[in-house]
Amino acid sequence: AGPEQGVMDIIVANSRAPAERHGDIAAQLAAHDLAQRRLDDLCARRGGPDALAVAMDALLAYAERRTRASIAAMPDGEWSAAEAIEGDGVTDEDIVIRVRVAISADTMTVDFTGTDAAGPGNLNCPIAVTRSSVFFAVRVATDPDIPASAGAYAPVRIVAPPGTLVNAPPGSAVAAGNVEASSRIADAVLAALAGPADVPAQGQGTMNNLTLGFAGRVYFETLGGGQGASSRADGPSAVHVAMSNTLNTPVEALELAMPVRVERYAVRRGSGGGGARRGGDGVVRRLVVLEPADVSLIAERRRSAPRGSVGGGDAMRGETLVDGVIVPGKWRGRLPAGSVVEQRTPGGGGHGTPA
Repeated sequence: AGPEQGVMDIIVANSRAPAERHGDIAAQLAAHDLAQRRLDDLCARRGGPDALAVAMDALLAYAERRTRASIAAMPDGEWSAAEAIEGDGVTDEDIVIRVRVAISADTMTVDFTGTDAAGPGNLNCPIAVTRSSVFFAVRVATDPDIPASAGAYAPVRIVAPPGTLVNAPPGSAVAAGNVEASSRIADAVLAALAGPADVPAQGQGTMNNLTLGFAGRVYFETLGGGQGASSRADGPSAVHVAMSNTLNTPVEALELAMPVRVERYAVRRGSGGGGARRGGDGVVRRLVVLEPADVSLIAERRRSAPRGSVGGGDAMRGETLVDGVIVPGKWRGRLPAGSVVEQRTPGGGGHGTPA
């Protein structure tokens, strides 16, 4: 109770499922409270806040040294790549992400000059999303043991022209920039980094975002797919790739909470690309809606396949079917009870020419 409760009530009243959002916000508040108590305890055990600040500065400096050493081990030069977002739901035309990676000594510049303008749909990215995508790609190309921190990314300069998809102007729709365009930015940067570094073949490059809206309830899920193979190992199957860190919703939890029946949930065998190292396979997930539902889909890799590398084969593209009919990657509709929605997610590209 009190003023804070009033603020919370206003926030959740502006969501589609207020009862669920109350629990989400309460969990976030509890997490912050726990973090504060643990930080206070750490200061008490380790010499106070000044000593802790010195240790933090040392960690940042260490991470920066490690990243600079990883970049310095790459050859100097420039490498370019481009990836196309397959329309934004308002227009079906490709939106091209262009990137140039330049390495000089122990610094790296990632330049998106030439990227298409922000569009009318919601796949536009605030600069924070673009920075996160770049830093993910840099982490893949450098030593994964480097502590993820501001120090680790200090040697990386990002050029993202204002007004483009990767640095959208105020007022742009950006909801799917975080959950979908971010993966394609990472794909583009990794494709350029394949020149100076040993990076995996392309993964599924999408989160396969599916939203089901029922009376008073909303369900949103992202679905894993195939990861690209590397020079050292096959790509894992049925996993989230690149910018997603979520888990697929367990069938039992979904059927308990929502008017949905899961008819099939399986690995999509053979969807990964072939090669000396095979790409991972995607998944198949078939849902039956038991009540009328508003359905929204935002997905990529429906027109272009995740590419293999160094002679490896491309993966299969993704597909979404509604009552047996393939729908576009950006689609919405109203479905009657008994309708079937099936997602077939992309695999990952293969690596190397098969023996």
